[in-house]
Amino acid sequence: MSRNVNFDLSHPLMEAGLESPADEEGVHDSFQQLIAEHSDNGAASSALELQQLQSDLDEESRDNMPLSGPEHEHRRRQGASDLECDGGEREMDPIQGEGWSSDTLKILSSMPSRTIGRNRGAIISQYCNKTLKLRRRRQTRPSIRDFSPSSRPSIRSYGMEGDTTDAEVSKRERLVNNLQNLPVSDRVRMLRGMPLSVAEKKEIRNLVMQKEKRILSNKKLSCCSQLKYYIIIAARKSWYSWLSFLHSLQPWQTLLKRVSGRFGTGVLSYFLFLKTLVFFNVFLFLVTGAFLVLPQAVHPPYRDTTSFSGLELLTGAGSFSHTVMYYGYYANYTLPRRSRDEGGGQNASTLTSDSQQFSYNMPLAYFFTIGMAFFITCIILVYSMSKTFGRSFRINKSNSILTMKTFSCWDFKVIKKKSVQIMSENIGTQLKELLAELTQKHTKSTFCKRFCRLMVHGVAWTICIASTTGCMAGVYYFSEFIHKDLQQNHRNLDVNPLMKEAKLLSLPTVVSVINLLLPALFNLVGWMETYESPSVFAYVAIGRNLMLKMSMLGVLCFHWLGRVAPEYKSIGLTCWEDFVGQELYRFLLMDFIFTLLDTLFGELLWRLFSEKVLKRKRKPVFDIARNVLDLIYGQTLAWLGVLFSPVLPVVQILKLFLVFYIKMSSVMLNCQAPRKPYRASQMTTIFITLLCIPSLLGASVCVTYTMWSITPSTSCGPFRTLDTMFKAGKHWMEILEKDNPSLSVLSKAHTYFVENPFFLFVGAGIFLIVIYFHSQVVDGQRKIISLLQDQIQNEGEDKKFLINRLQSVHKQKQDAGKHLKSQDSTC
Repeated sequence: MSRNVNFDLSHPLMEAGLESPADEEGVHDSFQQLIAEHSDNGAASSALELQQLQSDLDEESRDNMPLSGPEHEHRRRQGASDLECDGGEREMDPIQGEGWSSDTLKILSSMPSRTIGRNRGAIISQYCNKTLKLRRRRQTRPSIRDFSPSSRPSIRSYGMEGDTTDAEVSKRERLVNNLQNLPVSDRVRMLRGMPLSVAEKKEIRNLVMQKEKRILSNKKLSCCSQLKYYIIIAARKSWYSWLSFLHSLQPWQTLLKRVSGRFGTGVLSYFLFLKTLVFFNVFLFLVTGAFLVLPQAVHPPYRDTTSFSGLELLTGAGSFSHTVMYYGYYANYTLPRRSRDEGGGQNASTLTSDSQQFSYNMPLAYFFTIGMAFFITCIILVYSMSKTFGRSFRINKSNSILTMKTFSCWDFKVIKKKSVQIMSENIGTQLKELLAELTQKHTKSTFCKRFCRLMVHGVAWTICIASTTGCMAGVYYFSEFIHKDLQQNHRNLDVNPLMKEAKLLSLPTVVSVINLLLPALFNLVGWMETYESPSVFAYVAIGRNLMLKMSMLGVLCFHWLGRVAPEYKSIGLTCWEDFVGQELYRFLLMDFIFTLLDTLFGELLWRLFSEKVLKRKRKPVFDIARNVLDLIYGQTLAWLGVLFSPVLPVVQILKLFLVFYIKMSSVMLNCQAPRKPYRASQMTTIFITLLCIPSLLGASVCVTYTMWSITPSTSCGPFRTLDTMFKAGKHWMEILEKDNPSLSVLSKAHTYFVENPFFLFVGAGIFLIVIYFHSQVVDGQRKIISLLQDQIQNEGEDKKFLINRLQSVHKQKQDAGKHLKSQDSTC
């Protein structure tokens, strides 16, 4: 039976670079070579010992009988022990309890997975040798043939139950010495890699630090060395403090951990998505603020001001119309020169005559700032989407994640009581989600049950589609009614201006009411369907709410760009872009107000009614689908309005901050965790995808159509003298070519690459291709990982099959031997 040799690590030559026996392949794989060398050199005692040991092994290898009895059990326990381990107590091999034959046990003991010692003494010895290897990496390791027989490792302790306590202490001391001589980075890496308990690692580290302190205290350092030492320590503490400060700057970390611990990853995904939207709007405001708002605020045009009435906070009109908040305030000339006349002809001549000395062309800046903001946002979204694809759709079976979460997810740097409690709740909730996924059973239903379920799903989707279509038709006709009412009010001069502005809130109110009530109908229909998986119910609700929100936005975009823009003079408007910007401001404001109402009546009052009236402890469950689609709806409004109101991202940022704290407080006080925990591993990816494909793509199409096809207002804005907003770039290229003919290449490039819509479709196609290929790569990786996992499982089955075959062959030989002996005895 193959065994590993136990080297005496106390020999001084082992510190010259010899590794453990596992690293001496091809040198100590046979006892015969050592026996011959000891015999030739006269080492009689060692040779006798080796001959006796080899004879024991040969005798055991010829033994074909099953191991039984206490004597055989003792010898089998000694043979199966891993004698590479230099300390610790040997444990009996668990596979020996199956009664395998000696031939099978010899094969099992030679397997790589069964020849690695895992007791504490072996671990310390192994890492002691590793530290020696790190210290003498450049030194060549001498062969064992180069040493005299007396200096070779002794195997006199072969077959002993374990090392003594003194040997283990000496090995620990040598390990401490070796670690003390290593650099700090190697020392930390070595300690982290040791498969010991945290207490033992901490003890070894303390011993190393104490020895270093003793060495430093015995040495008398010079003043320069002490100053250098203190400077290094101060710099390191300052760096760690700076890193901790940067980590503390990340907003809402503690709140997010608390939500994750109490409500799971589903509710956490909502708040993470809200945090992502805040960063997108901050980026959008930085771009528009730096290139549009700030230059125009420094050089304001002459405008008549109106008094502030307070109604502007609701309608966005009034005195707000004469600020940098809206499109009409921005000039159509070079900013350092002020225009004396706000008319179109004078401004056009100013734009042409000042072309040689311009410093900041506002029409060009407005066009390219909006275009580049959408382009960069699209790149960031595509990158985020591809990154989340690879992160969430990666193959991670629940049992493997459960093992990692159970044994290796605790952060031992967390020492505060509150942080420890939050982390323990977080880990507990994640374990519940993983266990729920593991215990989820997919029962096979009969044909009648499947048919009834399909019928229920069909009826539910019919109700949802019919209600969405009806609401969309209602909003369409109501918007038409509002447009006709504006035309009549323009003809009737007796209408109060404040009342006229107040009527503008009717359309946002109707749309917000629909967005509030119809998702409740979707939830009621979803409860009728009785989905077994909570994640499936959430995804279906997201699809239905998305259908509602996008249909509402489609009708509104048609109202603004199809009715208001072509006929803005018939309703008494001088700048239809300002009107559309005000409408989007009103929609954002009403969406925020109805979010507050939903939090108050849908969560707080329902909890009080359930506790006080119904006498039940049940609380409402946080509706992830509706709240996420509300965020996407509001962000789409912000992207649509950035062309008409460059300051609208600020309004969206304030709204998101307030929504975060309101929803966080409501979730903590009024909601409870789902009855069935589930792991929302792919929700973040779905949210980012919905934000990119329907939301940003739809807003980009509307903004592009506005710039390419719709004629701007003739009395306001930076494009007032142009047929379309897109002509600003072409007009600037013509001026450049006229002033400097050598720049005609830029004009041609603008004509072929910017004006030609083919390249816009090519760019969009490239983005879609990138997304498609990345999804295919991720899918291929998932399949490869799945195949590798199946291969590992099949290899384990192969090992079991080979072991069983060996056992059956041994039993056949044993039965044949017994049959021959019985025949001989009868003869």
